Order: sequence, then structure tokens, then C-alpha cells
Amino acid sequence: MRLLAAFALAAFCGAAAAQPLKVGTKRFTESYILGEILARAAPGQLKPGLGNTGIVFAALKSGAIDVYPEYTGTIAREILRLEGEPGLVALNRALAPHGLAAGVPLGFSNSYALAMREDRAEKLAIRSLSDLARHPRLKLGLSQEFLAREDGWPGLKAAYRLPFSPAGLDHGLAYEALAAGDIDVMDIYTTDAKILGYRLRPLADDRRYFPPYEAVTVVRTASLAAHPGLAGALANLTGRLDAATMRRLNHAVDGEHRDPREVGRAFLRGVPGAAP
Repeated sequence: MRLLAAFALAAFCGAAAAQPLKVGTKRFTESYILGEILARAAPGQLKPGLGNTGIVFAALKSGAIDVYPEYTGTIAREILRLEGEPGLVALNRALAPHGLAAGVPLGFSNSYALAMREDRAEKLAIRSLSDLARHPRLKLGLSQEFLAREDGWPGLKAAYRLPFSPAGLDHGLAYEALAAGDIDVMDIYTTDAKILGYRLRPLADDRRYFPPYEAVTVVRTASLAAHPGLAGALANLTGRLDAATMRRLNHAVDGEHRDPREVGRAFLRGVPGAAP
């Protein structure tokens, strides 16, 4: 009987280990691209566009996915509600009770910023968020996630005493609204390819409200044990993506309308030891 139980346990463990690695992403271009890169480098099964930060993090905790690309500032402020600018050691200390770990800095930071059309900002002499506060009649159109985030609009409004009641807009549509003059200000990601295409001016965060948003991976520690090659595959991506490279990859999808799968595969061809 004990022998049969041992065989059953071994079979169960083998089946668990044989489950394919699942890589999740949020619903924006950069996350799709990073997900493709992780899923091909690991390798694993991609589950793209799961939703916003809360949804993807819940999927990770539940085991619906094993790993996904995230940003240190988002982990600190939005997920863990930590103050200051905690490094990876502090983040991992707080993530450990959840059975999770952050690591593999990919090499770039993608912060939030508010942006205006260059010509409009120049005409009004607006270069920073402090300057913005002196123009209360400007129209802001902000993404729904930014409006609700712990590190988004509520805290930013308080930090700069901004006198606005922004409208909620889909992030992609906000660019068109800004170009058409329907709004004056939108939230952006600093590695967004559309900054140049739409001739935008990111406004300086002169009071340093936003924390660093270094791109990293967040993974279940149980998944690292179940997939022995995962840690090495992820570590091989350390420092491989600088901000200029990430903007180029984003532009390949948003500007050249290429498939994120193709863009991720093309990037990995230049990473030694990767198997695109």
C-alpha cells in the first residue's frame, strides 16, 4: 500500500511539474511585447491582456499564471502600499509572504508622466507639473487605471495641488483626443513610442512624486521550483533592454503595426543563449 501511495505521489508531482509555464501580461503594448519575450525565453504559454495591475497580480497569486512583467514603482505603491523608494531587497521581503519574488531587472525604467502637445506647452510656457497648476482651465483626459491607482492621479493631485477634474479616457483614444485639441493633458508611459510620433512634451516631475519604475519580472517561488530552468532563462534577460530599445520595440508595434510575437522573436535573436 505504501509503495502504491509513493507511486501515486510521484505521478502527481510529475504531472504538476509537467504543467506548462504560464506568462501573463497587462493590456498595453509594452506589456504584450515583454510577455512575448518572457514566454519565448522561458519558454512558456502566453496569456496576454489579462487586465489591469490588480487583475494580473491576483492571477499570479492564485497560480493562474506563473510570471509576468511588472515595474518596481507599481509593486511598491500599487501592490504593496510601501512608502519611499524601496529596492528589490525590500520588495522581496514584502512579497515573500505571498509566495512571490521580484527580480531580473530588464534594463530600463518606464515611469508615468503627464504630457502635452509640444506646441501647446511651448505657447503656455509649461515645462513641469508645477507649471501646469497655474493653468486651471486646461482639460485633462486620463486613463481609468491612472485615475484609480494609488500612485496615480489622487496622490499626484494632492502633491501638486492640481485644480483639475479630469475625464476618464481609454489610453489609446487619449492620444487622438490630444492631437485633435479635445484635451490638453494626458498620462503617458515614458517609453511610449507615440511621444515622438505625436510630438508630445512630457512634463517634468519637479517634486519627484513618481517613484522609479524599473522593469522587472514577478514570479511565484513555487513556479521556480517546478520549472528548474526558469530562473536561468529569466536571468539571461537581465539588463538586455535599455529605454531606447524598448521605445523602438514599442514603435515597431504601435507605429509599424507589427505583431508583438514577431517583435519579441526578432529581439530574442540578438540575445545570446536565448531560443526565440
